[in-house]
Amino acid sequence: MDRKFLTQFLNKISSFPGWVKEIIYNRLRQEVDNETSLTYIFAAYKPVLTYKGRCELDFKKSGFDRNTYNILDAADKDCSISEITLNTYMSLEEIAGYFLFCVDEGYLELPDNSQILNIAGFLTGKLKTGEYFMKSGTISEIQLDNAVAEFETQKPAKKFGQALVDLGLISEVQLDKLLAIKEEAKKRFILDHNEVPQINQQYKDSEAKYQKEIDELKTENSILKTKLEQLLTLVKKHDS
Repeated sequence: MDRKFLTQFLNKISSFPGWVKEIIYNRLRQEVDNETSLTYIFAAYKPVLTYKGRCELDFKKSGFDRNTYNILDAADKDCSISEITLNTYMSLEEIAGYFLFCVDEGYLELPDNSQILNIAGFLTGKLKTGEYFMKSGTISEIQLDNAVAEFETQKPAKKFGQALVDLGLISEVQLDKLLAIKEEAKKRFILDHNEVPQINQQYKDSEAKYQKEIDELKTENSILKTKLEQLLTLVKKHDS
């Protein structure tokens, strides 16, 4: 599983002309802010294998599916969550589920940063919106309890997250960013289309849907490649 797609991808970007890297940098700088660093905290984390986890990886006595052992193997190789996600062709949401399972079973060490568990819990639905903001320290437990009580009394035609905004406990920006992170975590991002294995997991999508996602990504990559070639042609003509 040690394919290092992310490293290869970043190395490829590093070989681009300076002006292309400037375009990429400025575009990303506009899209990324402090709120989205929440995802980075989890994606950059490198799970640590415990002794129990190493024994399970070596002997596989519990008979878990392949993805569980892939995560344990990746932790043994000092891989980050982002590397595991790309190497297994799963979404960040799916990896978060396996990660929490391995932590709960004692196969992976508890992270020092509690936000890692909070984010993983939110991505998988283990933590609801209000619980996430409470555990992350944005609101207190009392504030959450009061908000829940008022929400249940009024039974408004809106979601609880928006009720927290209306009560002034969180901002609209905080809510929108958090929900956007969860939506993005559901997507698969495939850097290498040459090798896409069959995924055997409890979250398995239908083959048709999975193939459709791959085809769409291939189309997007083809369009991007064409645009870059056209841009390079224009630059060469301008230089000449």
